[in-house]
Amino acid sequence: MLPIENVLPALKASLLASHATVLVAPPGAGKTTAVPLALLDESWALGRKIIVLEPRRLAARAAAARMADTLGEAVGQTVGFRVRLQSKVSGQTRIEVVTEGVFTRMILDDPGLEGVAAVIFDEFHERSLDADLGLAFARDVQSVLRDDLRLLVMSATLDGARVSALLGDAPVIESQGRMFPVDTRYLGRDERLRLEERVGRAVERALAEETGSLLVFLPGQGEIRRVESWLAERLRRPDVDLAPLYGALDPAVQDRAIAAAPPGRRKVVLATSIAETSLTIEGVRVVIDAGLARVPRYYPASGITRLDTVRVSRAAADQRRGRAGRTEPGVCYRLWDEPETRSLPAFARPEILEADLSRLALDLARWGVRDAGGLCFMDPPPAAAFAEARALLQRIQALDGQGDLTGHGKALADMPLPPRIAHMVVRAAASGQALRGAQVAALLTEQGLGGRDIDLRRRLENLGRDRSPRARDAQALADRWARAAGKPSGATMLDEGLMLAEAYPERVARARGRPGEFQLAGGRGVYMEPTDPLARETWLAVGELGGGESRDRILLAAAVDEAALREAFADRLTAEDRLETSPGGKVRAKRLLRLGRLVLEERLIDRPDPALIASALLDQVRSEGLSALRLGDGVQRLRDRVAFLRALDGEVWPDLSEAALLGRIEEWLEPLLQGRSSLSALDESTLDGAIRALIPWDAQQKIDAALPARFKAPTGTTVAIDYAAEAGPRIDIRVQELFGLTEHPSIAGGKIPLVLSLLSPGHKPIQITRDLPGFWKGSWREVKVEMKGRYPRHVWPDDPAAAAPTTKAKPRGT
Repeated sequence: MLPIENVLPALKASLLASHATVLVAPPGAGKTTAVPLALLDESWALGRKIIVLEPRRLAARAAAARMADTLGEAVGQTVGFRVRLQSKVSGQTRIEVVTEGVFTRMILDDPGLEGVAAVIFDEFHERSLDADLGLAFARDVQSVLRDDLRLLVMSATLDGARVSALLGDAPVIESQGRMFPVDTRYLGRDERLRLEERVGRAVERALAEETGSLLVFLPGQGEIRRVESWLAERLRRPDVDLAPLYGALDPAVQDRAIAAAPPGRRKVVLATSIAETSLTIEGVRVVIDAGLARVPRYYPASGITRLDTVRVSRAAADQRRGRAGRTEPGVCYRLWDEPETRSLPAFARPEILEADLSRLALDLARWGVRDAGGLCFMDPPPAAAFAEARALLQRIQALDGQGDLTGHGKALADMPLPPRIAHMVVRAAASGQALRGAQVAALLTEQGLGGRDIDLRRRLENLGRDRSPRARDAQALADRWARAAGKPSGATMLDEGLMLAEAYPERVARARGRPGEFQLAGGRGVYMEPTDPLARETWLAVGELGGGESRDRILLAAAVDEAALREAFADRLTAEDRLETSPGGKVRAKRLLRLGRLVLEERLIDRPDPALIASALLDQVRSEGLSALRLGDGVQRLRDRVAFLRALDGEVWPDLSEAALLGRIEEWLEPLLQGRSSLSALDESTLDGAIRALIPWDAQQKIDAALPARFKAPTGTTVAIDYAAEAGPRIDIRVQELFGLTEHPSIAGGKIPLVLSLLSPGHKPIQITRDLPGFWKGSWREVKVEMKGRYPRHVWPDDPAAAAPTTKAKPRGT
């Protein structure tokens, strides 16, 4: 007896009284297969279908097979399934197990869900984007069109209260699980070893220590292949079979992986997170968990969705551990240290918070809403990501300026593809290449189809030769897409490279530097191995990229002819006039023809617009500051004087600071640039006059009167006054030139004493003072003695206040 059977009466009563219910049941309870069968004969379900949503194709097929086997029937009779590439249903099918994406298409095509009694969302805790959207749509239908529609959300690890609130405070029913004891053993994380060796050694140890088959969790297909290769070379166990399990495998191969091992043999299933939930793999009582998962993450800055390898959440680690105790006591080997478990995130982030939302935005537009605010989402789509998604749909003309679905957008929404790829297929169909475009779409959306060659054309050739069931299903799917994409309309013929460019215009790439090095139209650097046949092409259209910190690896691409690219993208090329400054400072104008950040053509402009040159020179000054100009000492001293006055009297005086001058640059500098091609053509006097002109004439007179630029000594010598000196306005002057002064020199009508830096005849500082008379009467005596010893030919009077100023030494012989 399955544990779920204990709560089936309560579940039935809840769905009879309430049209929405939440069921929380741990792994092993039997909810996936027992609940739909138990509800089949309820009064509200008679004569109608029950739709069961599963997160993955493998889980959908396995659940349908198990329910059909329970009824003693073949799949496609009472119980059937619909997944991408495959379906088995008939006129007598009452339970349809579908993937979440398929349900989204179903409800968009038939919002009333005619003939459907209930929709069951299984494994909802995985929080896929399609599951969130499907529940939002179903809830909307239930509220507006079908108040008799039953919604049941089931999960193993879920915040039942939160889902209940989303469904209008729906009842929450909890079931106990049936999991046998699982012994958890931590093997540590030896970073010196590659992952395949760490996992391989754990497999060898588990096979030696335990009985039964093994389920090994790895992040992705690449790691599975490497571990399989490591074990195949080293494992000396003729009774052990290796069984890879991931989404890109043929269904028949997947089915063999989850089937029980033959009598007397053991199986090592190497799986991705595809095996975390919904599946019971017969005979498995040992789990080896690498603690990693590969999740799609969208990076708005690059417009790229990458599969990132991340640490699993605690919930996922518990799910994986539970696989070992589904049918008997088991063992879980974890390839990390026990304290690390506490640092794992509690749950994985919902996909709606990480994903490219363009398909969601398109589906919402088809549903008739412009934003997600009116629908019930556990986590609403992030506003910035949603706005970016709608902007993309407008760029590919799926939405009009008001945000409503266009005719082209309706065609894209009707295709079960990401909007970019649907756009590519429709454009290919308009050029008479509908089937070819649909085949390219199949390769882009079905991982591993057509092999792993980087060249798209080779993959298409491989697909054409492939006679496997998966390849035949993909070809049949492409045929359906091609028929749905529309008819030729005389548009420019698109080859495979231009098709990729239609889907991802920002991923058109141009060669740069060494073979295999490219730059995308979006600006990012990408690469492939220099030995690849495509590595020496000049232009590529890139369809798939692998993650990297500063650049990405090209995983799928096609060569593009530049002339064909120009013709097909003529309306998306932009002309830009750019100015360059030569080492001599002269500005030259170039006209560039660009696709994104890639330059297709550039040429010099013989007679550029003088205003364009002037604008570039102004930008240069804005960027480099006033240091880009040859401002003379006179201008700098004027600016210092005005700054000093502003510090004294406030803003009654004009502001000649660098920030203020740059802010008024069009007023004083732009007129000087007319007819000039470089800043070096401006001389000091021209710039001096332009800046002085910013000060009214009467203000200039007041400035000169209050703060003279120079000090005239008794000898007639004039010395520049430094108004920017830290201690105040200052002059540096030989002490002999001030002999005879009995009052300290000052400015501003005698209000501000000058700081005097008194120099020796050799221009060495001997004293700084603001009180010259005091200096004569005080420390002059000591200075005189020292100076007389150093400079005996100069006059050193006992009373300098009564002596005559001089600039000369005594005549020789005196």
